[in-house]
Amino acid sequence: MTYARYVAIGDSQTEGLGDGDDTVGHRGWADRLAEHLAAANPDLLYANLAVRGRQAAEIRAEQLPAALALRPDLVTVMAGMNDIIRSGFDAAAVADIVADMIAQLTAAGAHVVTMTFPDIARIAPLARPLRPRLIDFNARVREAAARPGVTLVDTFSLDFATDARMWSVDRLHANPSGHARFAAAVAHALDLPGADDTWMAPLPPLPALGAWRAASAEMRWFATFAGPWIGRRLLGRSSGDGRTAKRPLLTPLIDGSQSMSGKSGSS
Repeated sequence: MTYARYVAIGDSQTEGLGDGDDTVGHRGWADRLAEHLAAANPDLLYANLAVRGRQAAEIRAEQLPAALALRPDLVTVMAGMNDIIRSGFDAAAVADIVADMIAQLTAAGAHVVTMTFPDIARIAPLARPLRPRLIDFNARVREAAARPGVTLVDTFSLDFATDARMWSVDRLHANPSGHARFAAAVAHALDLPGADDTWMAPLPPLPALGAWRAASAEMRWFATFAGPWIGRRLLGRSSGDGRTAKRPLLTPLIDGSQSMSGKSGSS
């Protein structure tokens, strides 16, 4: 099947953080997927409504109505990670929000792609306490995706998805290689022309770090990335404050006018 109107909703991963920057713009897996889609249909129209820092309820409130108004035939929904990493997380409540978005989109005639999250404990060992939350949420997403008109990309058990070479130094966002692989995974799941399963190939083994070097790396990561994130939460701030969608309208992929990350204020 070819698609004519693709809309992406979600948070920083779908916005494309880790693949570009705020100066040149963010590409990301959704943009890369749009390129796969445009190879099959050069007339593809594409919108990316994702905004960094958004939780599932915010995505439903802010992005879902806009997505429905664009009358897409394909929508990707990635939501929940910004909920998982916050205190007071309720897996059932957040999964119900994801399920509701899927239900509304499929009822409107769109095919929906959603996904589980990789094993966070293998990406950032200091985040291991969050693993039970992630496992619970992923199971609920699988249930929500088990309906007609929905494609699930299940990344949790895939080795490459937790390989450090697929992630930016912040370990929160995929790097260009990771975004490219994720786009290839979705293209394969949709059985797009030219897509295959090479995205699943594991990378060559990395040499093991000694205990001291591994501990030092964790401490540097916490001080550089996790600590500031916790600080923003305590102040009630988000990386998405003042941000808007980078590509709010359905436009041809070759149109670069909507390609930069949206920004209506300081972040």
